[in-house]
Amino acid sequence: MTFQQVKEQEQFIIHTYGRVDVALAEGKNARAWDVEGKEYIDFTSGIGVNCLGYSDPQWTAAVSAQAGKIQHLCNYYYSPENTALAQELCEAAGMAQAFFCNSGAEANECAIKIARKYGEKRGACRIVTLNNSFHGRTLTTLSATGQEGFHKDFLPLTEGFLYADAGDLEGIASLLDGTICGVLIETVQGEGGVVPMDAAFVQGLRKLCDEKDVLLMLDEVQTGVGRTGHFYSYQGMGIIPDIVSSAKGLAGGLPIGACLIGEKLRNILKPGQQGSTFGGNPVVCAGARVVVSRVSDPTFLQTVREKGKYLSQRLESMPQVELVRGQGMMLGIKLKSGDAHDVLIKCAEQGLLVLTAKDLVRFLPPLTVTREEMDAGLAIFAKVLETI
Repeated sequence: MTFQQVKEQEQFIIHTYGRVDVALAEGKNARAWDVEGKEYIDFTSGIGVNCLGYSDPQWTAAVSAQAGKIQHLCNYYYSPENTALAQELCEAAGMAQAFFCNSGAEANECAIKIARKYGEKRGACRIVTLNNSFHGRTLTTLSATGQEGFHKDFLPLTEGFLYADAGDLEGIASLLDGTICGVLIETVQGEGGVVPMDAAFVQGLRKLCDEKDVLLMLDEVQTGVGRTGHFYSYQGMGIIPDIVSSAKGLAGGLPIGACLIGEKLRNILKPGQQGSTFGGNPVVCAGARVVVSRVSDPTFLQTVREKGKYLSQRLESMPQVELVRGQGMMLGIKLKSGDAHDVLIKCAEQGLLVLTAKDLVRFLPPLTVTREEMDAGLAIFAKVLETI
C-alpha cells in the first residue's frame, strides 16, 4: 500500500488528530520504516508507550505465546497473567492493590471515584488539581485538567474540581476546608510543557494531605514505568502517595491503565462499584509483565538516567536551544527562535520523529534507545535547527 492510498483512507476516521505525513509500517527499537521504506529515528515511542522500543523480542514472544493460549476471558473468572501482574506491579510500586483498565483517562476516573468514596461519609467530594495540568479527555478528566483550552466546546463539565498553582502549598492549604477528598497532581506536567514539580513541594503536599486527611493522588500516566529514571517518579522523591494512576508504557505498546492504591485504601471498592470489560486482558498483562520485570530493575533505571543526562547535555550544547527541562528521558526543549510544530514537521521530513508540548519540542524516546540511535537522531535535530 502506498502512502497516498493510506492517506485517502483517512476520510473514514473522525478528524481528531492533526496528522504528519508519515505512515509507519515496521520498527525495531528506536528505528522505524514507513510504507515506502523510508527510515526514521523515533524519539516519540508512541507518546511514551513503546518503552522497550518497537518489536522487542522478549515482549513479542510473551504476547504471542499468550495470544495462542487464551486471548480474553470474562472478569468473573481468575486470570493467572492478571493476578501475577498485579502482584509484580504493586511490589515494584510499593502499593497494595491494583485495578486494571485500558487507558490513563480510565485510570484517573477510577482514582477520582476512589477519592470520592473515601470522602463520602464526611461529605468531602471535591478534588484539587493544578493549573496547567492534563489528566485525560473524558468529561470528568477534562474537568480535572487545569487548562481552559481543553474545556472549550464541551461544557458543562463534571463538577467538583478546584485548581491551584504548582508550588503554592499555602494556596492549596487554603482550599482544604473539609470538602476536599483528594489532591491530584502530575510530578512532571507533560502536556503542560514538560514542567517538573519541585521535590520539596511534593513532600510538603504529602505532609499537608496527611494533616488534613486528604488523599494524595499522583497521575503517573506519562512519568511512570521508568520514564523519569525511577520506576515511578515519586520513588525518587521519598514519598508514597495514596493513589497512583498509570498507563502509557506499562504494557509496552498494548492498551492498559492501572489505578494503584495504598494499604489504607485496601478493598475500598466493592464488587460492582467499578469494572472494565477489557481491563486485565491476559495478552496485555503478558506484555506488561515483561515491561515491569525489565524496567523495575535498578540497573535498567540507572541507564535511563544516564541516557537522559546524555541527551540533555547534547541538546544544551546546541546554539539554537534556550533550555532543556524534564526528568530522565522525558525532555522538553525550548528553542531561542522558531515554531516547535514547524520543527516537528521538518524533523519528520529529515527522518526524525519528535513531539511538541505547548511551545517546546518534546523527546520521549524508548527507554531502550541505543547511543547510536541517540546520536543519529540528535544529528538530524541539529541539522533541522540550523535551518530555522
